[in-house]
Amino acid sequence: MAAVNQVLASEWTKIKSVRSTVWTLGIAVVVTVALGALISALSKKDFDNLSVEDKIRFDPTFLSFAGMGLGQLALIVFGVLVVSNEYSTGMIRTSLAAVPQRGVFLFSKIIVATLLAFVVAMITSFVAFFVGQAMLGSHKAHLGDPGVLRAVFGGGLYMTLITVFSMGVAAMLRSPMLSLGILMPFFFLISAILGNVPATKKVGQYLPDQAGQKVMQVVTAGDDAPYGPWGGFTIMVLWVVAALIGGYVLLKRRDA
Repeated sequence: MAAVNQVLASEWTKIKSVRSTVWTLGIAVVVTVALGALISALSKKDFDNLSVEDKIRFDPTFLSFAGMGLGQLALIVFGVLVVSNEYSTGMIRTSLAAVPQRGVFLFSKIIVATLLAFVVAMITSFVAFFVGQAMLGSHKAHLGDPGVLRAVFGGGLYMTLITVFSMGVAAMLRSPMLSLGILMPFFFLISAILGNVPATKKVGQYLPDQAGQKVMQVVTAGDDAPYGPWGGFTIMVLWVVAALIGGYVLLKRRDA
């Protein structure tokens, strides 16, 4: 147990000593909150011009998280850098020599980074909600309204899982450039296309980001997804578990 604690402490030291990983978390907070506030303010101004159908579908809680799509970009970078930085610098050989139990090494790194991402994500989600609702004025939702607390808490969980998924992918690919070269188009291009093209929409609904975002929605009018908020969250969890298993298996089989 003492050895595991030492590895955890070592991983924490690695994360906080690399400025790029710390900055990415700060950027995630600023972008998510600022963009969500801007879109909320613009939506308030345009609310009276919405059609009756759009007013029925209006989800003030989910609107607060409008910046999360861009904010998750920074979290993806954070997750990739936490795992793959040591490969790009060659320090992975030293780390594995110090911690030959590769499972302990990998999951200690993931545990520390996940806890940090969780704290940042929860703060971001709640701040984005309160700021966004302030911008919406009379159209705002309240934390005590049905489904709102679940959605805000779910926003933090979603951002955390995006980070963990990125770490799993980075563990499989080992290269930061290759990992980002796959994850960025996947979340910002491929997923959007599959989710908006009628022929592939049913496939897109089961991608990790689209499924996971359901937990942040309160108003579901017009939503044809075959699962609810926690069903979508479960699908995202399965993607994350698969990525972590893949990363662990490949780390065990390959040389550093």
